[in-house]
Amino acid sequence: MSVTDEAQDAEDALFVLTAVLLTPAQFPSVLGDDYPEACSVLGLEPYAEGYGLVLGQDGDGARWTVVTDDVSLVACAIAAWDCGMEYDLSPDERSVVAALPGWPLAVAVAAPGIPAPHDPEPDPELGGVDRPPLCPPDSENWGPAQRRLGADEIALQWAMWREQVDEEVEFTEPGQQANAEDQPKAEDRPKAGDEPKAEDEPKAPEKPESGDEPEQGDGPEPGQPSHPAVRRVLEEARAYVDKPPPPGRIRSAFASGEARTLRADGPGWSMVARTDDIAFILVDDEPGEVLPVGRGPELPGLLRALDELAVRPS
Repeated sequence: MSVTDEAQDAEDALFVLTAVLLTPAQFPSVLGDDYPEACSVLGLEPYAEGYGLVLGQDGDGARWTVVTDDVSLVACAIAAWDCGMEYDLSPDERSVVAALPGWPLAVAVAAPGIPAPHDPEPDPELGGVDRPPLCPPDSENWGPAQRRLGADEIALQWAMWREQVDEEVEFTEPGQQANAEDQPKAEDRPKAGDEPKAEDEPKAPEKPESGDEPEQGDGPEPGQPSHPAVRRVLEEARAYVDKPPPPGRIRSAFASGEARTLRADGPGWSMVARTDDIAFILVDDEPGEVLPVGRGPELPGLLRALDELAVRPS
């Protein structure tokens, strides 16, 4: 697959390796918590119609990200490739918005017959003031990008992650006060980036014996999640209902049956949920931790309200 700019010499052809969409409903979450933030990373205006990002190498092997406003063309190419079909992705030069050095995402393949992928040299015609090459985030250190990638993984492998938790883990039974010792320890919870294992399944809190009084303390109200990070995230997510966030902060995608897969992000947190099931939360403050949230009395209504605000793929 290759796309050649007819206004350039043959050696300036771009050998296409992959492509992704950058729209309010579907964008590489590694770039930001919402669509405007993702566009800002690339120096683009957050137009409602969105863009397509074409990642490839030039004849010298240099990495380039070509931005096109022909979203339909890129969407067709991605759909064809997902089905194992060939598709010649050749955006018209008039649709090209920008050609950015580097790749914002990790690409595991390279074009054959040309030098190995590398960042292009600064353009002397720009006086050396052109932007530094794009690069994928550091995968070794936990941070916002890794947190969002972890949420992506859970959304893609929902069934596998769902098998690992009991929906009552984070919500206590009515009238029972939650205690910290009732919650699964950090080492017992599955972590983002790790394949969940059956033996990692956290156990639900034990019910008190008849006649025992639940311990009192600084815990949440009965029926509410006990983990402080979970409470904070749910409060901020509820605030979206009253004050809708920027486009892309809440996204809704198809799931099995009549359910939807809901994705919400905010400052320092990401949430993945099924509208007919539970939710998972990841936060910057707890590296690699995946916090399950049971249905409880309030989560179903919150998910319905967020789904009504969410942008959806066209």
